[in-house]
Amino acid sequence: MAGSNQGDQGRRPTKAERREEARLKREEIQRSMARRRRNRTVGLGLVVVALVIAVVAVFLTSGGGDANATGIPSAETVLSQASAAKDSAGCDAVQETPNYADAPGADPAIDHEHIGPGADLTSPPKLSTYPTTPPASGPHDPTPLPAGIYDSPPDVYRTIHSLEHGAVIIWYAPGTTGKALDDLKAFYEQPTSDPDVGQKAIIIAPYDYPDQGDAGQLPAGVQMALVAWHRLQTCASVSLPVAFDFSSRYEVPGYAGQTYKGVAREPGAAL
Repeated sequence: MAGSNQGDQGRRPTKAERREEARLKREEIQRSMARRRRNRTVGLGLVVVALVIAVVAVFLTSGGGDANATGIPSAETVLSQASAAKDSAGCDAVQETPNYADAPGADPAIDHEHIGPGADLTSPPKLSTYPTTPPASGPHDPTPLPAGIYDSPPDVYRTIHSLEHGAVIIWYAPGTTGKALDDLKAFYEQPTSDPDVGQKAIIIAPYDYPDQGDAGQLPAGVQMALVAWHRLQTCASVSLPVAFDFSSRYEVPGYAGQTYKGVAREPGAAL
């Protein structure tokens, strides 16, 4: 047996054995190549998944490609949505409002009179005596209301004085909640450096003066009223694009590049 084993070790492989050995080597090479292809495919898939996750994360944290770091859309984007938003929010056209007490002339004294000692009106007149709801001009408190977002109804007579100085008031119906109002407030709450969209002369507040009767509430079907001096636009629902389109044109100072279309008596005066 030992001699037989030694003979087998010194024996040259037959042709059939060499073919079998070559076949086995080819199969091993093919298996190795298939493993490398699978590994490359899996690796590429993982890279693609990682890229998709990164893009989605950036989009969600930035609020979209046209938004700043807080997710607030850019002023240009908001303005581009205004035309379509006017229809979807049920807004009417901007109207020019009459003088107080239908006084004739372009700038009658009664339309911008201060209320108080020494004036013709020593106490605030009823809101029902103003030609529009909310008021867009008329007798007002000697002190204007500062710009800002008010959670409760501010002194309405002070807001009228603010209009005279070039402010825009965005009134909303009491009890209004939801994303549209949240977006509106967030947009105008931005620091003026991030960017300046006219926040210094914007007043946002609920219109709710129950002791004034019907004139102390927004008209039926109106959820948002945009007011500048002698200008008024009403909407069935709150809309940031419509509000910004209005304020960018009728507020002093408005959004950069927009032509002022208002008629405030003392544009740019302090609020």
